[in-house]
Amino acid sequence: MNAPFESNPLIDRLPEHLKQFIKPQDYEDYTPINQAVWRYVMRKNVDYLSKVAHNSYLDGLKKTGLEVENIPNMYGMNRILKEIGWAAVAVDGFIPPNAFMEFQAYNVLVIASDIRQLEHIEYTPAPDIIHEGAGHAPIIANPEYAEYLRRFGEIGCKAISSSRDYEMYEAIRLLSILKEAEGTPQDEIDAIEKRVDDLQNDMGELSEMALIRNLHWWTVEYGLIGDIANPKIYGAGLLSSIGESTWCMTDNVKKFPYDITAAFQSFDITKPQPQLFVTPDFAHLNQVLEEFANTMALRTGGLSGVQKLIQSKALGTIELSTGIQISGVFTNVIESEGKPVYVQTTGETALSYREKELVGHSSSYHAEGFGSPIGKLKGINLAIEDMSPRDLKAYGIYEGERVTLEFQGDITVTGEIITGTRNIQGKIILISFKNCTVTHNDTVLFQPEWGIYDMAVGKKVISAFSGPADVKSFNLVSHVPSSKTIKAKKSPEREELESLYLNIRNIREGKTPFMTIEKTFEILKENHPKDWLLAVEIAELLDKNHQTDFLQEVLIYLEKLKQSRPEVAHLISGGLELIFENESV
Repeated sequence: MNAPFESNPLIDRLPEHLKQFIKPQDYEDYTPINQAVWRYVMRKNVDYLSKVAHNSYLDGLKKTGLEVENIPNMYGMNRILKEIGWAAVAVDGFIPPNAFMEFQAYNVLVIASDIRQLEHIEYTPAPDIIHEGAGHAPIIANPEYAEYLRRFGEIGCKAISSSRDYEMYEAIRLLSILKEAEGTPQDEIDAIEKRVDDLQNDMGELSEMALIRNLHWWTVEYGLIGDIANPKIYGAGLLSSIGESTWCMTDNVKKFPYDITAAFQSFDITKPQPQLFVTPDFAHLNQVLEEFANTMALRTGGLSGVQKLIQSKALGTIELSTGIQISGVFTNVIESEGKPVYVQTTGETALSYREKELVGHSSSYHAEGFGSPIGKLKGINLAIEDMSPRDLKAYGIYEGERVTLEFQGDITVTGEIITGTRNIQGKIILISFKNCTVTHNDTVLFQPEWGIYDMAVGKKVISAFSGPADVKSFNLVSHVPSSKTIKAKKSPEREELESLYLNIRNIREGKTPFMTIEKTFEILKENHPKDWLLAVEIAELLDKNHQTDFLQEVLIYLEKLKQSRPEVAHLISGGLELIFENESV
């Protein structure tokens, strides 16, 4: 794949199905207003979060190379992240949860490279570079937390979804795009919000993916740490929201000790969270994750694991007790006494052992599906997998022999054995037959004219999980998002405002301006009376240059703006506090 992005060894080893989500950062697309938004949020964050964030945050800002003055360049970040064993890639907004978590399992941070509008400077439901870069990146410099994130990704990407989960992902992605897009009609936002609400109220029994996403939200995104009466912030959603990072520290937000019950606490990405969970330390996060993983089909297998895969209607894998893995879309299971006795996939199926496809058992070979009995033979206490070569011969399970195998649960396999495949420990994991008939009571499951019958060997299903055992077995490069992020509209008015922001940025950085501060302010007042951030930046420059009289004029203007636009009054005050607090220190 010719990557349109600067790579590093961690990104190079990503499988192709993850690389399909990566897009170039296009740093030149960031406008002067975008840069001003980043700078404002980062200055507020560093000032405020130094008091309320976990001490790893400020250390991490230095270690990950994030600057207050400039939106981070992904290439520069990658060079620094490499030192702590991580990498970062740019993506377009929300990506499917399994993919997001699988990136984490590879120690790769996914960063939505767009940036929120000035109108949404405090919070946006859309993932953006402030949330990802300023929220997630610094905290992974803590080795204990970074390992939690990697481990979470490793377990989370195996969680089985429901078909409803994907509908919810698509609806939330569209909602985040429309809410962040400029000038979206309110009726469109109302319609998609209703769609999200309807889905949330009609999810049925929560899938493993829905449950583990809740755990991710209440830790990685919105987690607090330390003493429940006086916690610190470590969740990226809080670290990147100048509004909610303050709100969450008040008594208006209930605080609960973090435990596995958080998996059943849903969330709404469009509103401030009414409750948060506090972990005593990062080690406790891993304890809860392991406790949850012990409930997943990944570790429990069995009939319920197969049923979860059938309900998901998506590509998944079961592993039998011999280690053989069957990957495909599972469509049927025959059960007896609470155990699966026969499983069936439809369409392309691959067989693997220890995540490596078995030679001759690719998805193209098993293109029409795969079915196999599971369990012990009737009246024989010794399972096929535990039989020695002598035992196998004694029971007639031998190359060239025609045999009838009657399994518990009334599955019967009759045919001539061609060969068997063994694992490294010598256990037989696969038996191939010709002229074979497979039945369940009077129902024919396989007949001779269909060709060779390959029977997986295993007395039980020990694991069931989302995705293929060997990612190379299937063409997974097929992601087509239903919606794309919408860029800010260009207009003569916007272009002029951008040029004013650029002029003030040039002055601050010691570059040659193309007009005076006075002229910039005059045009701002005349043509852009709603904009507040540039006037704050002008006040900062005037204060630094000791232009007291002109500064008073700008401060009076900002005071009037606070009266006419009360919704941004606290943002204006916050910006001025930074200027005059820093001056007095």
